[in-house]
Amino acid sequence: MRYLISALLGSMLFVANAAQANECELTIDSNDNMRFDTKEMSVPASCDEVTVTLTHSGKLDKKVMGHNWVLSEAGDMQSVVQKGMSAGMDNNYVPEGSDAVIAATDVVGGGEETSVTFSTEGMSADTDYKFYCTFPGHSAIMQGSFAIKE
Repeated sequence: MRYLISALLGSMLFVANAAQANECELTIDSNDNMRFDTKEMSVPASCDEVTVTLTHSGKLDKKVMGHNWVLSEAGDMQSVVQKGMSAGMDNNYVPEGSDAVIAATDVVGGGEETSVTFSTEGMSADTDYKFYCTFPGHSAIMQGSFAIKE
């Protein structure tokens, strides 16, 4: 009986940990119509690390309709976008060494996906964060809010 109770408790802890881990893993889709499938993303404050997977459900090549997923504080977005254009495709339209960029994926084209894992250390529920695509001309439409939820 003790073994059964221990096994059940262990299973419940495993399920609880798996559920928490899943809350820290997000997926967002992009397409050939220059759109993300959501305008809001959030994770609980209990997530030490977050993994975002970007999918591209379109068919166009990344040189024509590529997308990435970039995260920064809202006030840094325009600067990151402008510097990203200068960084070019070789750098995934993300400025190298920018302290403003919290996380960024590679640029993907139709049928591709990529992921980025980042630490939430230093992020706050009181700060406004934005995610967006820095492929030239896309950020005006392809953007949304990212929140840390207490």
